[in-house]
Amino acid sequence: MERRRSWNGDPSGDCVNEARTLDNLDVCAPRINSFTSTMCGRYRLTQAQRYAEMNEIREAPALQPRFNIMPASRVATVLDESPDSISEVRWGLIPVWADDERVGERLINAEAEKVTMKPAFRDAFKYRRCLIAADGFFAWQKVGASTQPYNVCLKSGEPFSFAGLWENWRNPEGENLRTCAIITCEPNNLMFRISPCMPVILPLDKTKAWLDPATTREELLSLLVPYRSAQMVAYPVSSAIEAPGTPR
Repeated sequence: MERRRSWNGDPSGDCVNEARTLDNLDVCAPRINSFTSTMCGRYRLTQAQRYAEMNEIREAPALQPRFNIMPASRVATVLDESPDSISEVRWGLIPVWADDERVGERLINAEAEKVTMKPAFRDAFKYRRCLIAADGFFAWQKVGASTQPYNVCLKSGEPFSFAGLWENWRNPEGENLRTCAIITCEPNNLMFRISPCMPVILPLDKTKAWLDPATTREELLSLLVPYRSAQMVAYPVSSAIEAPGTPR
């Protein structure tokens, strides 16, 4: 019998202890025949200290667990200009040439196949790359007229890095605002059953190469691939994460 989750403030559940994964849903849930979203629009970071330890970060603010991070939030990032520290950057990239910061609302993701061509991302891909700290992300499966959110994370339960781009935008008053976008790519075998894309998750041994200004264009592009599905898990969570509210 299906285990039901109750709403307790953490809509995401526990990736390590959850037994009911997407792989064993076939007997009780229909196959996906359509998709609800082409972007990564919500994620979580509940293990910021562990992330700092794994990535040898020496300067990290005391970050509280965040179970439902939304666009326009300030998010934990590691910038290429300061790879030993965590910075808080607003999610939603604003290109340097933009006249209005609302442009960032439409640029929370950057498609891997367009980062070298699209004006909004082209220079950032060359000169301003970052890691965005996470330990899970949310994706929505459409089944009939309804949707079912899933929490997706590593089977190990460890935090990881999204490949990201960042910009330093100056508003008309002369104030600087750092913003970022998560790079997305085609889905792996697990995510294909939920969404037509997924965020690029960098293996731990590739994060330094992503930040290194000496890494070649070809090497960078080779990193923008789906993470290994055998090392990931996805499971259904409460639809309460869809409720609007202040970004957390």
